[in-house]
Order: sequence, then C-alpha cells, then structure tokens
Amino acid sequence: MFAARRLELSVALVVVILDQVTKALVRPALALHESAVVIPDFLDFTRVHNTGAAFGMLNTVDFPFKAVVLSLVALVALGGVAWYAATVPLGDRLARVGIAGVLGGAIGNLIDRATAGYVLDFVDAYWNGWHFWAFNVADAAISVGVVFMIFDIVGVGRSASNPV
Repeated sequence: MFAARRLELSVALVVVILDQVTKALVRPALALHESAVVIPDFLDFTRVHNTGAAFGMLNTVDFPFKAVVLSLVALVALGGVAWYAATVPLGDRLARVGIAGVLGGAIGNLIDRATAGYVLDFVDAYWNGWHFWAFNVADAAISVGVVFMIFDIVGVGRSASNPV
C-alpha cells in the first residue's frame, strides 16, 4: 500500500517540511504584524496569525475552544481527503500530486493550529494598495494542489491511450 503511494507520501512530506521550516525561520525574524520587504511594491513577508479558517474566515469571531473546534474540523477534512486519495488510480499522476499537495498543506497548517492555536501566515502579495490574503507554504501547496486536481478532471496531460 505505502510503496504504491510513494509519490503522494513524498510530496506531502516535502510540503510539511518546507512549511514548518519556513514558519520556524519567520517566528524569530518577525514580530506579529512586522514586515520585511522582499520585492518592493509587490511582495513582503508580514507575520500574521490566522485564528480562523481559510482566507481568514472566522478570524474575528471568538468562541469557546475555537482552536480545538477548528483543529477537529481540519482533522475530519484531512481524513476525508486521505480517504479520497486512497481511491485515486495510480495512473492519475496529476490528481495524485494535487491531492498530496492538499494533504501536506492541511497537515502543515494543522500542526500550527494544534500547537499554537493559530496558523502562521507571512507571504504578503500586493499591488497598488490591494493586498491578497497573507498565506504560507501550506496554503500555496493546497491552492496548487487543487489546480492540479482540476487540471486532471478536465483531462490536461492525458493522452488518447489514457482517457478518463
């Protein structure tokens, strides 16, 4: 079982490691809400703590055991994605890599939420005063993974000998 899914396990593990290493570098380098310019007028590293869900949803909402509840929701979602990943045929490499990115990203953010009560985000992309939501390596892996899965669904990268 694990040998057949080596690709997914490797991608997910690399995502988790990169995510946690980058966050470990940011923690001592930047105080909360402190920024460091990476590319002027385009990209900064700005430390923010996301106590909510994806894209900061529920960030300003406070309720008892919020971190525990969101961790449990993330854990259930992670279990669902892992179950789905086990059903994807070995020949669907694009979908498998995409799912692995989603899993690795979800695990990386779950580690933060479970250990700190928030997810550390720090990549701040902006243009002409408009800022995208701050994100991290895990978030990027989830987003790219979903794009890969969509590409697989619409048949990108499939040959005539490997139809849907």
